[in-house]
Amino acid sequence: MIYLLVIGYPVSGIRHRASSIDRCYNSGMKLQTRSIVANRDIEGPRSFVSINPATEEEIATVSALDQTGAGDAVEAAKGAFPEWSRTPVKERQKILARWLEIMLDEAEDLARLVSMEGGKPVGEARLVDVFPGLESLSYYSERLDEMLAFRPERPNQVLFAHWQAGYRFDPLGVFAIITPWNYPVTIPMGEIVPAVGAGNTVVFKPASATVLTGLALGDMARRAGMPPGVLNTVALPGSVTDALLDNPDVSKVFFTGSVPVGRHVALRCAERIIPAQLELGGKDAAVVAADADIERTARGLVWAAFVNSGQTCASVERVYAEKPVFDRLLQRIVELTGEIRVGDPSLPDTDMGSLTTNGQRDIVARQVAEAIAAGARALTGGEPPEGPGFFYPPTVLVDVTDDMEVMREETFGPVMPVIPVDSLEEGIRRANDSDFGLTASGWTRSTATADRLQRELDAGSVTINEHLVTAGEVTGSWGGVRDSGIGRTHGRFGLMSMVNIKYVIRDMGGDKAMPWHYPYDEDFGRFMNAAMPLMYGKGLSKFATLHKLAMTRRFRQRVRKTTLMANLDKLL
Repeated sequence: MIYLLVIGYPVSGIRHRASSIDRCYNSGMKLQTRSIVANRDIEGPRSFVSINPATEEEIATVSALDQTGAGDAVEAAKGAFPEWSRTPVKERQKILARWLEIMLDEAEDLARLVSMEGGKPVGEARLVDVFPGLESLSYYSERLDEMLAFRPERPNQVLFAHWQAGYRFDPLGVFAIITPWNYPVTIPMGEIVPAVGAGNTVVFKPASATVLTGLALGDMARRAGMPPGVLNTVALPGSVTDALLDNPDVSKVFFTGSVPVGRHVALRCAERIIPAQLELGGKDAAVVAADADIERTARGLVWAAFVNSGQTCASVERVYAEKPVFDRLLQRIVELTGEIRVGDPSLPDTDMGSLTTNGQRDIVARQVAEAIAAGARALTGGEPPEGPGFFYPPTVLVDVTDDMEVMREETFGPVMPVIPVDSLEEGIRRANDSDFGLTASGWTRSTATADRLQRELDAGSVTINEHLVTAGEVTGSWGGVRDSGIGRTHGRFGLMSMVNIKYVIRDMGGDKAMPWHYPYDEDFGRFMNAAMPLMYGKGLSKFATLHKLAMTRRFRQRVRKTTLMANLDKLL
């Protein structure tokens, strides 16, 4: 096989590693280091340090709240809810539009802060964090009034045809939104913006590793005119998060993170019988058909596996390629991986920076080392480099087996196992053989094959000749099946998870009694016995009981004849 000839293909070394914070972040944006509760900066009794993962240098010390502070944030959100929920949607949209203007003006500063705190290249921070954040603000600031407008619904039941009926989309209350460090702008903005836009109030807990970015978002919202208490951004250690989950005034929890923590969140919420919406990651598979375009597929897979140093819940973490295309695809994947420039995330030509935490790098290194010890081979990368920073090189693995942890559990790092399969059927079967099901992709030039892949791959999102990018499409729902979580965010379906879908009716006709009101008597029995075959029978025979129905007192006294005539289509 060709891949035997490319073992050991060199990967670019860690280049131009940043030596100071100033090289990663040199702007006028003031670092927000205190929680924002009811639009006030709040000191807490604790603190933690934000670290630049590319240099391991300290960025800032952040004042952290305790349980009392978390409760105060919920209280502020609760106090703001009545007035905010009554605020016209158009007024909420104006605030989101001002937030959009501020974020656009400060986009470069925000990108550099994301890079400094999270380790991704500045250019990539613009692409995968700031850009989607702007998109969320733009979309909802323009569309919310339409999306939340009352939706009339004509009753199907003939007896109810006189109703003015339909759906309202009302806010639910106080949300706790708990987000991870891998996309510190994209993920919270995709949840906070529609949440407050729909009239809810929010306590937002960003991850400790990227807390400065989260606090910066809260400060932007404050400066955009968000009323006090509507969005409260809290620097809260993970150990104190239960103070939000257990608070009786929190109506719903949105959590993005690991499966074990997600289970904990779900259990705590279940005890209070409140909904928990969970996005818990994935082990995303790509299935490559024999007719796939080699260059497009290789480039798409390399980017989707290694963007953000592989720290993406929807990264390509398994590739199943049909044998006729396997060797050529693998060779090109290795070549492209070898061209990735890893190093100082502040430099414009860096492709991949560091991982965000040392603990995450340890998980990646352990999974790869265990796989290699069990017989897998690394064609690129394979071990962490020497020196400062939480770097790990992009790694392509072959000869992996399905029982290896690197094939079963989320790696969340720059590792791409590539596996040959005998058929498309085998590729689909093995792709679906996972506890996860967030996204998946198929690679083919055949429309028929594309249809089959989209139908049979079991995930919340399936793309053809692309992977991962739907996270940046605000109208595309986001969420998975099995251990990948519960519920959907983004777009219309995501917005519906943030409101009370309230069915409402009005009967303004002035009738003294309706056909179903008391008393029940023999006449009521004759009325029902005649009405049921008329309404639900088939063919002309259904009208055989029309005379019987008309002879009942209840029909004569309580049925609107004009409404019935106007809805004959329902009977016919």
